[in-house]
Amino acid sequence: MNAAELNENEYNPFYRRYILALGEVDLFEILNASFEELLVTVKDLPEEKLTFRYDEGKWTIKELVQHLIDTERIMSYRALRFSRNDATELQGFDENWYVENSNGNERNSNDLLEEFTCTRRASISLFKSFTDEMLTLSGIANGSDMTVRALGFVIAGHQTHHLRVIKERYL
Repeated sequence: MNAAELNENEYNPFYRRYILALGEVDLFEILNASFEELLVTVKDLPEEKLTFRYDEGKWTIKELVQHLIDTERIMSYRALRFSRNDATELQGFDENWYVENSNGNERNSNDLLEEFTCTRRASISLFKSFTDEMLTLSGIANGSDMTVRALGFVIAGHQTHHLRVIKERYL
């Protein structure tokens, strides 16, 4: 299963840039590789880098990592619900409100990265548990149809996007 196999009707158009940026990559390879790349990039940064804002109103690296954790949990939850044929329409979330209320900057960076590690491992385990049929099931989230497999690629593409931002604007 790779990102290039997804049809555009499997996900909200907002996520198109995340998915297209992945190219022809296997879901589990990109979930593992992107996970490792984020840890290597962030783990040894000094506190002043982790709490730096490149412009007013922009998130810090700590806030970005917390945002990745929150978003991954939400996307995995959606995937779980849809894989179980849950037809309940799921609401969106305000990412800025979540970051503002996350306390990310006050967190210990090692604890934050440990939480990211646990969250990613749980996501990988969840997606490995899905059958081929479950991966093609869909539901409605934030007003758009989303398949289970597309949600996995959204997780990977979203993180890849933010890692690129960290490298370009923070380091």
